[in-house]
Amino acid sequence: MCASPAGTHRMAYWEWGDPDNHNILLCVHGLTRSGRDFDALAQALSSHYRVVCPDVVGRGASDWLLDPTYYAIPQYVADMLTLIARLKPTTLDWVGTSMGGLIGMGLAGSVAVSAQLRLSHPLSLPVLQQIPLGKLVLNDVGPALSWEGLQRIGDYVGIPVQFASFAEAVAYVRQTLAGFGPHTDAEWEDMTRIAFVRTAEGPWIKHYDLRIALPFTTQTEAAMQVAEQTLWQSYQSWPHQVLIMRGQQSDLLGASTVQE
Repeated sequence: MCASPAGTHRMAYWEWGDPDNHNILLCVHGLTRSGRDFDALAQALSSHYRVVCPDVVGRGASDWLLDPTYYAIPQYVADMLTLIARLKPTTLDWVGTSMGGLIGMGLAGSVAVSAQLRLSHPLSLPVLQQIPLGKLVLNDVGPALSWEGLQRIGDYVGIPVQFASFAEAVAYVRQTLAGFGPHTDAEWEDMTRIAFVRTAEGPWIKHYDLRIALPFTTQTEAAMQVAEQTLWQSYQSWPHQVLIMRGQQSDLLGASTVQE
């Protein structure tokens, strides 16, 4: 159970591997996706890690927030802190796709601030101080993002759509996620089963709270540039190895950012 200023909410998560293994790999998905995106990766790594893949609040099997203004990185970081406290890792490696990478960098920034505060207030914030951050993998995300790419995402995230057939939903996913690159028909179908859910009435609808789009309605390029400064600080505060992966067709993460 997690908390926001508007009340409590439940965050679901999927896990693989030995539940007594405290070598944790936390896999956090992109904006409109869910933890099931990592099924194949989690199974492959489950002999080494306890792999935990949450559905970020507002997505998949997790609750929706009562107040949509809290669909933002600070709330997501707070929820992950609650999950991490439950898992009690001895090492915590992180794989973050898109939004999941931003959450990881936000967590690193919070840990760094906590460490600084403890220098002058030794009894404060012990939980953040003790998070054993390990390796970080950023998938198609970095501390600087393309304004045009963010606008593209904002254009479709909050639009309600419904489809009478699964095939129509697959066609929609192929179109909106074309930047993900080539996939087999079976892979597109798997991605659609994660992104869409069939209602009791029959139609297929997006499997997330459409109100997660609210932050995009107030976002400005100037505000994004200010946020990038914070992201760079958070990125640089990650204490161990960082691997950044960029898709060849990505319009969100520029090649120049990766080179930096």
